Amino acid sequence: MPIASWPRAARAATQSTRGRHGAQWHHRDRRRGPRATLQDAAAALIRGDVRSYLDLFVHADDYTLVPPFGGEPRHGFDDSEHAVEQLSRFFTGGEAQVDVVQSYIAGECVVLVLIERQHGTVGGLPDQDWSLRVTMMFRREGDDWRLVHRHADPLVREINLRRAAELARGERPPADG
Repeated sequence: MPIASWPRAARAATQSTRGRHGAQWHHRDRRRGPRATLQDAAAALIRGDVRSYLDLFVHADDYTLVPPFGGEPRHGFDDSEHAVEQLSRFFTGGEAQVDVVQSYIAGECVVLVLIERQHGTVGGLPDQDWSLRVTMMFRREGDDWRLVHRHADPLVREINLRRAAELARGERPPADG
């Protein structure tokens, strides 16, 4: 597999594994590139295979998550056995396809804008569409690229201004009759 710089890798969402200044894209399977890693990670998580997900991404110590269900941003990633088991029970089956919308490079950071087109059984609900708009930021730390930020929301389909205002105010839609 050819070795390319991170900027070219990010712009093209390449298959390359080596980033700018020689840093590796991810530390556990260096033969695969960013696009394959993103795809494999999304697929692993939606089917509840959290250990495989964690084999693909290294979360930085200062990682932040803006979760798709709203609420305050979360700081740090809990990879304790208990947390991994809980997350594995929350996501229990599904499939994912990742579309890279755009990528940006700034110094030692890469930002990826993605659509995770997925369906699955999440939180005990029946299998349904769980597609997400996602922004991920990776930072070079030594020889590795670490995931430092993930922001996900379920607004893949456009909503009108009134519904956006209701969400901003924290209002829930009326219950189905």
